[in-house]
Amino acid sequence: MRLDDAITQLAEAPSFTRPAKVPRVLDTARRVMMQEGGCAALGERIETLEAAGIFAGTDWAEPHILVPGFAAQSLQSAQAELVVIEALSELRMLAVACGDYRHTLISVEQAHHFLTQVLALNLAMLFSPPSEAQRETQGRLAVLPQNLLQHLAERIGYEHIVDKLIEEIWRILNQRPIQTDPVKQMVTQIAICQVNPDIDLGSSGQGADRLVSSLFGPTRACREDPGVEIYLERLASMDATALQGEATGFARAMHDTGLVSPYHPVLLRHLLDQGDHLVAEAMGLSSTGRDCLMCYRQLVQGLIEAAVHPQTAQSIYGLALVLERGILYQPPVAPALWRQLGLVLSDWSCQRLALAFGNQVPPQAHLIEGVLCMLGQPLGVGQGNNPTCQSARALSMWAYNDPDYLLQMVTWAARDDEIIMHFEGQPISSSESVGGVASSLPMDLDPVSLLVVPHLDRIYAEMGRRCVDREGDPHRWVNPEFHGWWSGRGFRINVDVGSGKLWELDDFLRHFYAAYHPYYNGNQPLIHPQPAGVAVTDSAARFIGWHAISVLRVALDPQDVMRVYFYNPNNDSGQDWGDGVVVSTAGHGERFGEASLPFEQFASRLYIFHFDPLERGELAQVEQQQLDEVSGYLQRSWGADRLPEGGLQASEGATGPG
Repeated sequence: MRLDDAITQLAEAPSFTRPAKVPRVLDTARRVMMQEGGCAALGERIETLEAAGIFAGTDWAEPHILVPGFAAQSLQSAQAELVVIEALSELRMLAVACGDYRHTLISVEQAHHFLTQVLALNLAMLFSPPSEAQRETQGRLAVLPQNLLQHLAERIGYEHIVDKLIEEIWRILNQRPIQTDPVKQMVTQIAICQVNPDIDLGSSGQGADRLVSSLFGPTRACREDPGVEIYLERLASMDATALQGEATGFARAMHDTGLVSPYHPVLLRHLLDQGDHLVAEAMGLSSTGRDCLMCYRQLVQGLIEAAVHPQTAQSIYGLALVLERGILYQPPVAPALWRQLGLVLSDWSCQRLALAFGNQVPPQAHLIEGVLCMLGQPLGVGQGNNPTCQSARALSMWAYNDPDYLLQMVTWAARDDEIIMHFEGQPISSSESVGGVASSLPMDLDPVSLLVVPHLDRIYAEMGRRCVDREGDPHRWVNPEFHGWWSGRGFRINVDVGSGKLWELDDFLRHFYAAYHPYYNGNQPLIHPQPAGVAVTDSAARFIGWHAISVLRVALDPQDVMRVYFYNPNNDSGQDWGDGVVVSTAGHGERFGEASLPFEQFASRLYIFHFDPLERGELAQVEQQQLDEVSGYLQRSWGADRLPEGGLQASEGATGPG
């Protein structure tokens, strides 16, 4: 077969001639995928294709950083090679998701999640024949994306695909992310399919109305999605009772889903002249939020006028949660927000914001929206597809714990294009520091992260460089200096930095129980979020990498199971870490944005934590049986090949924090 011959030649070619062999493979693969059964045939060969180097030197070489939203652009491209390599990448994801290909960089769940989003964002292409524009652009090539998407849907479960997408959307919304554009795109695709007479969803799509209406018709006056201009005209003729009904409807939909309709800003701006009662009603405020609104009415009005537009609708949800948190009562916060309203952004900041979010509203409006959402949803901060978990964690921690410090960071970054932090008394300038962890400027971030993370990333890396000659793990010194004074100066790690082997595991676990478990620390609740590091594993319990999280609290869940509730900056906290360790985001007492695990399971994936060395816990009282349970989880996962010679030894004589 020509395809097999082309793959063999690619695999056997010397590295310096291999790029010349790739076009023939892609062209042959294109012809195969145009035929019935072609996608299945290529799927059977995808592992061989990747081993031969078909993705080498391209963005597709790293499947764990691919963005589902870009797939549609590639599949509708006029460049045949781009369409084919994207299709091959999806077939690789399918093989991984179905368990046919054990990939070192991506797990079964990650691959399935990726394909679910790709199908969600391309529902119209899946259910409808190629459009005239697509046929004009791609010609006969337009058949290939549809063949691919149909093959993906058939393997994943065609008859239930929309239902699974709706379930996935709700699962993501339960975590209340700041960045909602991907979810809104998925809901929009479902809405398009609902109104298209050529698309038959069959029995699928039950429950979609709640999502679709929350964006396109939350209330009676905009039920048929008339457009914001017509809706504004309707508002002008409404009496107080009708406006009250509109306000209540929008607030209910917003708090139900975490999504804000573009019609909601039109109503809220209209209500500014109608009285505080209706403004509070439109934001769904409790007595706490209403009191805060009354105390800071001018500031709230200024924030609404500056930030609340149909293009920045999520700012309403952020503002409502800021008022509900009551953080305006902290003396520095209100003046800092007044400064934010008058802030003159640098040219670089304006360009970054315009590039990421467009020019329909001023860059300042996008930034204030980002500030409100981050202050209102501190656990909704995501790192995007970037290795910047440390910076995302810091932003979340400041928004959660020290909001005026976050606002200061935003000011420095947005106005001055520079942030200066101190490490052990010595200043570190982001403009003078060389590269950070990220190799390029991240773009898939919320407005605040977009401007601040590049500075934090360089500073964090510079702090690490200043510890390079010190013995042990640099996080011991970097984390308290980077995140804040509340990060415990006590530090434990269960991996020997030089050898990578486990060491002093029992001591490590006893310290963790003594510092964090209510039964061993005198029932002392955690006061401030604490930085910690986990060894992330996939569904087969294989080690993936080290990851920064923050421990938020430890408490009994509704089933009386002691759980660790933590913040994970990786955009989606619900993950299967293997060996029965499944991270929960809802159903076990989690607040919006929290992830959780039973204490023993969390401890089995923990490798770094901080604590206050002056707080004395009871180490010796932790039973060996509990430690053995944790060690078992650890040795069956990321610690399997890290056991020291002679195995793990029980600790003796541990009596207090070291």
